[in-house]
Amino acid sequence: MENKKVLLGMSGGVDSSVSALLLKQKGYDVIGATLELFAGSSCCNINTYIDAKNVCNSIGIPHFTFDYKKEFKQYVIDDFINCYKNQKTPNPCIECNKYMKFGIMYEKAKELGCNFIATGHYAKTEYSEKYGRWILKKSNAGRKDQSYVLWNIPKELIKHILFPLSDFESKDEIRAIASQNKLKVANKPDSEDICFIPDGNYKKFLETNSNIKPKVGNIVLKDGTILGKHNGLYNYTIGQRKGLGISYKAPLFVIGFNKEKNELIVGEESEIYKSEMYVNNINLLLVDELNGQVKVKVKTRYSSKDEEAVIELCDRDLIKVKFENPVARITPGQSAVFYIDDIVFGGGKIIEI
Repeated sequence: MENKKVLLGMSGGVDSSVSALLLKQKGYDVIGATLELFAGSSCCNINTYIDAKNVCNSIGIPHFTFDYKKEFKQYVIDDFINCYKNQKTPNPCIECNKYMKFGIMYEKAKELGCNFIATGHYAKTEYSEKYGRWILKKSNAGRKDQSYVLWNIPKELIKHILFPLSDFESKDEIRAIASQNKLKVANKPDSEDICFIPDGNYKKFLETNSNIKPKVGNIVLKDGTILGKHNGLYNYTIGQRKGLGISYKAPLFVIGFNKEKNELIVGEESEIYKSEMYVNNINLLLVDELNGQVKVKVKTRYSSKDEEAVIELCDRDLIKVKFENPVARITPGQSAVFYIDDIVFGGGKIIEI
């Protein structure tokens, strides 16, 4: 008999709550789990635990909280700080998914005798006859699809992952299910910010939690012409236009950094476009190795559109991406995720070369 026991990550929000309900309705033996990751964050506070526990009580499944604050600091917060120290723009959700939700939580699931883990992400897993393996795909949720932040999960886990919301097209459908089943979180607002920075002020977070402090330097053009002053390179990201505090004959954008000279490099709009980029920290999901050139679609940010490109391996952990059309705001530290149709081929971290 198949082991239908599943550990479901619950944030106290409507997505994971409805996921619990749907899994139970499908006959799974569901255990709700809330991970304590960072005191006072939007997904780790007393209301989170109460909401998750109340939902579990109302649908008749057990609920546990597990303290992983130490691991969260090690894998997510330290990486977040280190990226900004090195003029990269991180996406902490991707690190959290890799190490916490689909790493440590899966280990906990095995301890509890579960064959599956589940989350309220909008993504899809299924077995592909064409590729002869379990695959990660885009969900039906269009712009709300979250496959982009899941590219870094271990591929051997895919067959053990359930995404109960994969076939829904809108959040309204999820809220309607919650209302019909009298779940108190039906109208709970979505959390939009980085969970451990609920006020959205990442600069203050960096200054409070690291040795990153304001340090005045020059804002320059590529030829070295000084246009003004900045108050710390961590305050800026590639492609940024607002908040530069300088005037020029044309609109200016951040196009790079000179860490050694503490310079912020700016340029005109044409200079934020690139025809190629490189990625490392590669994780391939659809194939075991990359042979020759492969035509894919690439997302360079969670909210960006898919871009046509060709990828090829340059080194053991280095992929060159050549775009069909130049792409704006290629940002070191962000993830490049490769798709073939709606299947996640793999991904990597964008680097400066």
